[in-house]
Amino acid sequence: MKIGIIGGGIGGTATACALLRKGFDVTIFEQAPAFGEVGAGVQMTPNAVKSIIGMGLESDLMRTAFYPRAVTGRHWKTGRENFRIDLGGDFRAHYQAPFVHVHRADLLDVFVSNIPREICRFGQKCTGISNTPTGAQARFQDGSTFEADLIIGADGVRSVVREAMFGAGDLRWTGHQCYRALVPTGGVVDYVAPASSFWMGPKAHVVTYYVKGGEAVNIVAVTEAAEWVTESWSTRVTRAEMLADFEGWHPDLQKLFSGVTDVYNWGLFDRDPMATWSKGAVTLLGDACHPMLPFLSQGAAMAIEDAYVLAESLALNPKDLGAALAGYEAERLPRTSRVQLEARERGRTYHLPTEEQMAARDAEYARRAKEDPRTTGINTDWVYDYDPRGFADRLAAA
Repeated sequence: MKIGIIGGGIGGTATACALLRKGFDVTIFEQAPAFGEVGAGVQMTPNAVKSIIGMGLESDLMRTAFYPRAVTGRHWKTGRENFRIDLGGDFRAHYQAPFVHVHRADLLDVFVSNIPREICRFGQKCTGISNTPTGAQARFQDGSTFEADLIIGADGVRSVVREAMFGAGDLRWTGHQCYRALVPTGGVVDYVAPASSFWMGPKAHVVTYYVKGGEAVNIVAVTEAAEWVTESWSTRVTRAEMLADFEGWHPDLQKLFSGVTDVYNWGLFDRDPMATWSKGAVTLLGDACHPMLPFLSQGAAMAIEDAYVLAESLALNPKDLGAALAGYEAERLPRTSRVQLEARERGRTYHLPTEEQMAARDAEYARRAKEDPRTTGINTDWVYDYDPRGFADRLAAA
């Protein structure tokens, strides 16, 4: 089967690796002149790590990973710990994988370093997709075309492939804006815990965690914006703008923010779950079909899961593309739809406007902690439990 992948981000390169591992003929098209990711971190939760283990890339991932000790929820002003999920040996044994932090560029390199250069086409901006009697065709800005048995759209939230197959859709401004910054620390420092720390305050929250093996801290700071903010990972703002939105927050955060030099800001946009991702010999993957708000840290994770399952389904049905895509969607659509909607809901619960409402939420976190420490706080047990490596058995049982 000859397969073309549109988009060379994390989802597209992960898909290339998964398909190559199964012996497919793969070509990947990226509009940029080279693979590249912005300077930001990503939380690799156990479900995503299981996908990478399944692709045989565990050692590549762990080379630059940081192992946090816990996921914690903190009060925005006092620093009071409202919940804690320990990420040690018991956690890893239960989920059969660790929870790690990596730089996005390092994660991309996990996949890129396992893709032969000769299958990569750079500077190729896709302008259209159509089905053909024998498969599908991609068209590019330079006038060239590519025909394949299957075209996969892994080209992000503003996917050209999605628009060609299903229309522009319902991209919706959420009213949130996100600041991202990376602060070199040269190791673990006393004012940033070696954890995935969620600081929740009125109409805003901040997540901090180490990347680069503990050499730098990634900051994700989300507020409710007074006016529309563009959806772009390359928009720079000043440190003063970020500090103004978090005035009065805990001194540890203020100290961390004081080390910021480059700050990026973008608006958060959302879509409702789709009813189907495939049409003929074209299918979608990652943000192209299920863009994720960042509140569950699952954007990259869902794309990597998609990549693993799509490759498995195609390998199980190499002579029946319709059956392969149906199996892919049956496995992935219900899960990604739930994660999409739950991430949207976290945008509300993380940003409660009053201290009274926050206190009630935090009391519920404390109650859950007594029942089961793994499901306390952000309540992600159901997210982390998923193992894409069981897809073939689930498909056979169905």
